Amino acid sequence: MSLALQFAAYSQWRQAIIAVVKRLRQWLDAQELGNAQTELRLQRLEARIREDRLNVAFVAEFSRGKSELINSIFFSAYGDRILPSAAGRTTMCPTELLFNADEAPSIRLLSIDTRRANISVSEYKRQIEEWRVLNLDVHSAESMRDALRQVSEVMKVTPEDARELGFLTDDAESNGFFTLDEQGLLEVPRWRHAIINFPHPLLQQGLVILDTPGLNAVGAEPELTLSLLPNAHAVLFILAADVGVTQSDLVVWNEHIGGHLAKRGRIVVLNKIDGLWDELKSEAEIQAEIERQAENCARILSLERARIFPVSAQKGLVAKINHDDDLLGRSRLPELENALSEELIPAKHDIVSEDTQREFGEICRNVRELLEARLHGVREQLNELNDLRGKNRSVVEYMMGKIKSEKTDFESGLQHYHAVRSVFSTLTKKLFAHLGMDALRALIRAHKETMQDAKFSRQLSENIEGFFAIVNEKLKDAAAEIGEIHAMMEAVYKRLDVEHGVKLSMPASFSLQTYLHDVKRLHAWCDAHLNTALTLLTNEKKSIVRRFFSEITVQAQKIFERANWEAESWLKIIMAPMETQIREHQLYLKRRLESIKRIHLASDTLEERIAELEMLRQDIERQAGELREIGAELRELLRVNPPVFPEEGNQEFIAPKAAPRAARHAPSLARA
Repeated sequence: MSLALQFAAYSQWRQAIIAVVKRLRQWLDAQELGNAQTELRLQRLEARIREDRLNVAFVAEFSRGKSELINSIFFSAYGDRILPSAAGRTTMCPTELLFNADEAPSIRLLSIDTRRANISVSEYKRQIEEWRVLNLDVHSAESMRDALRQVSEVMKVTPEDARELGFLTDDAESNGFFTLDEQGLLEVPRWRHAIINFPHPLLQQGLVILDTPGLNAVGAEPELTLSLLPNAHAVLFILAADVGVTQSDLVVWNEHIGGHLAKRGRIVVLNKIDGLWDELKSEAEIQAEIERQAENCARILSLERARIFPVSAQKGLVAKINHDDDLLGRSRLPELENALSEELIPAKHDIVSEDTQREFGEICRNVRELLEARLHGVREQLNELNDLRGKNRSVVEYMMGKIKSEKTDFESGLQHYHAVRSVFSTLTKKLFAHLGMDALRALIRAHKETMQDAKFSRQLSENIEGFFAIVNEKLKDAAAEIGEIHAMMEAVYKRLDVEHGVKLSMPASFSLQTYLHDVKRLHAWCDAHLNTALTLLTNEKKSIVRRFFSEITVQAQKIFERANWEAESWLKIIMAPMETQIREHQLYLKRRLESIKRIHLASDTLEERIAELEMLRQDIERQAGELREIGAELRELLRVNPPVFPEEGNQEFIAPKAAPRAARHAPSLARA
């Protein structure tokens, strides 16, 4: 089954989950069981699922056929090449292909000169005016090809400028990437980053494709290695079958990909096997030679042979356009597509399932506890009123006094929970004193001044190490505060149960371990690429300082921003159930007291009140049953892994009509 069909099925599955989340929101509103916080959590969950992206990165040295492979896997339905693909270097800058319905089809280009500022690409993405924008005519293949050739543009600069822009220009460093011309100038990419907004069906469903340039450009843009590549759901590392693993290939693998083998979705593609097709050899001899090359690559990369896929992207593209099944089989492209489907879709399915189950399950649990508390209260009232049948006025007065006493005890106990709220607020302030962005920005400013004043490379190195030591200390101190908050809330939950019969599940836990790991990975990258004796001795101090604050501290701020957002969400989640149950218990005691008072004043209302409570009990039981149904519907959806796929004939994808060749070869999505 094609990747296109697998992805279409995944998107349908995702839409089904969104429908269940929306159903719960509407049901809570109709039953008056929700609140502003629950509504916000469900809205955020729905938005996360709707905006969910599948990120696939293609990484290789130059002339390995990355762009051709993207064309053959994703864009063959257009009957032509969409991305430029030719001999030599084509993709000169990192290029993202995605779809944003709020913007017109276009290609956005960020100038390479922006590297001179201490601003990351992700920050520039929020500054639209810094990008050159070219509109795309998606109905003209020729117009699109002309626009997309922009990613291949270069410009000439002096070696000094190239270094200032972050490129390694020495032969030993650049692996032959740079050569001086007669004027003593070097060719460097004109653009730092490209974003292609393109309404392809797969991109419309949330696929994001990242096409990367070779080693020198990848190494010069740390955001790729620190964020985009590690977070990709699939990374395809492309080699050339005729040369196997070169020294520069091995550097890319070891530095940027091999360290993430524990993740699913890391695949090696041995491209251009058609270069080994020899008319003077038998088919068995050709296949044996391809197999030897694949096994040799597996040995050099210390990788299982099953994760290496020999293909011919060019022949696969031709075969799909011409509907040549024999050539498509010989290209072995379907084997790669199947592996990509099996790796990519289930991995992303698991991530979405886990996030949905955690958030949805927490909300359902809170609502269920609320309904159980209400049902328990109604049953207690029914038991009390049933016991009053045939009793005299003094018994009713006794019951009224007893409930008043319970209400008084509970309200006096509330002083303790108000004190807890105060302590919670104090601990929260202490938590964000360590974890907050203001503290981190102050640290960055202080280190910038210190590093600019440093006289020797040793002092620079010590400042870099000092920065990471303080960042780690802040995260560990924040983790200690989180542990204290959790322990306090756990004790409060237990006390509510023991003293007042208010039952709550144990508070949700939260850990900063992921962010500590991210800082550790950032530290390792810094030690390998910036804080080395060679780099410190061969580069100017201002260059080191600029790179540290444009690359390292930017990534550190991203880590803290994510940690802050999760911590704030957790603090709301951990406090909300207690506050809800306290309000509910207050209402329950008030209703009990009012009920007994009414009966005390008019004994003929006893049977009426019992009938009202019976109807209320049935209503609560109905609500609990409906909540169980919604939860069961979601669990059934999450249990399906991989999702149920549609029949191939059910989905038709037609390429743009204005491109003549694409219109002639507009296959169904099953052949995309």
